[in-house]
Amino acid sequence: MANNFDSNFTRKLARVFLEKFESSRVLSKNVDTQLLSGKFGADTGTVVDFKRPTDYVSVRTTNGDVSGATPSDIITGKASGVVQDYFTAFVDYDEADEALKMDQLDQLLAPLATRIKTDLELDFAAFMMKNSALIAGTPGNSVDTWDEVAEAGAVLSASGVPMDMPWCYAVNPYTQRKLASNQRSLGAGGSAGGMISEAHKRAIITNDFAGFDSVLTATTLASFTTPAGANRDGTLSANPDVSYLTAKDTMTQVLPVTAFGSGLVIQAGETVTITGRNRLNLNTRQPVIDETGSMVIWSGTVINTTVLDGSGAGNLVVTGPAIFEANGAYNTVDSAPVSGDVVTLLGSASTTVQPNLFWHKQAFSIGSVPIKKLHSTDTTATTEDGLQFRVSRGVGFLENQQKVRFDFRPAYSVLNPFFAGKGFGSA
Repeated sequence: MANNFDSNFTRKLARVFLEKFESSRVLSKNVDTQLLSGKFGADTGTVVDFKRPTDYVSVRTTNGDVSGATPSDIITGKASGVVQDYFTAFVDYDEADEALKMDQLDQLLAPLATRIKTDLELDFAAFMMKNSALIAGTPGNSVDTWDEVAEAGAVLSASGVPMDMPWCYAVNPYTQRKLASNQRSLGAGGSAGGMISEAHKRAIITNDFAGFDSVLTATTLASFTTPAGANRDGTLSANPDVSYLTAKDTMTQVLPVTAFGSGLVIQAGETVTITGRNRLNLNTRQPVIDETGSMVIWSGTVINTTVLDGSGAGNLVVTGPAIFEANGAYNTVDSAPVSGDVVTLLGSASTTVQPNLFWHKQAFSIGSVPIKKLHSTDTTATTEDGLQFRVSRGVGFLENQQKVRFDFRPAYSVLNPFFAGKGFGSA
């Protein structure tokens, strides 16, 4: 009897595809990942929610009598995971048949797995950039020394980010080359093992530096181009909402601004500051003090490209809100921004900017959404950290063709924008 490959066709494809996909992940390997099985339904739509931690204030007394004090409010927030578009790669079965049955699966599937991985990491890197609240260095300046990498570690530590999970810092290959010329006794990279992908091990420049478990190189970092326009300073046109209750579910804030350049296009990923409003450590709620003894000014990242009107006015939605309330349990700044405060867009006009990224593992999450079975032969495959793919074999009966397709559908979530930042060099 002739050999029959049909019974394990999709399982064989899934095994090889998964191996190739896993071996080439970098950024998506260093955030929270999970399979969102049972999380979505008719009542959730395309959003699934995760609870944010609560915080409180303590009261100091001489005799323990707190009857005259105000108890802490219990405010529960949520981080929303939003379903993204499908990532799909497909081929006609007739084209693949010979290679499949001659065990040339690696040659056939590596480009398909690489394409989905690359598109996923490009998309997710842009999401990370637009939703990172912190900043190290001066936008537009490249990182070329290790102390500039260390500054990002100082920013995380001084901001109260815990060291209970890995911190990572990602640079592009040319920054890696520049850092290599300054590398002395730093730990060599590539020693990580276990569940870490081969690409991840090769991407490690060094381990255990300035609080970072890994300093990595990545080719998928996102970039944006700042618009032309001389006036990159404006003012708040009204008092922004500075309550945690408003910001708790999105961790964003609307800044009404005016007096910028006429019709200025502010790109997603740009950083804004508000003069006189300083950042607090989210653990101690004390001002963050830099190495010069100066307080670190608050900054936020614009999450959506925004076109201002003819008077340079509009609403900027930023991540990492400036919160200031009387009880102080969730404050992120030392005083409330008010109308008339100066708002500055950092960086120069007409410049292409590609920030480095640094983050705590719980800053972001990727969840894979289980995909319904088609009327075909399907196999699902799941990575070690919970991302699930569907491999389908079927026919296009209108086209008179047999087909194979690979599908992945993620949901992205910002768990805490204050756990991540954009890294630049010094001015």
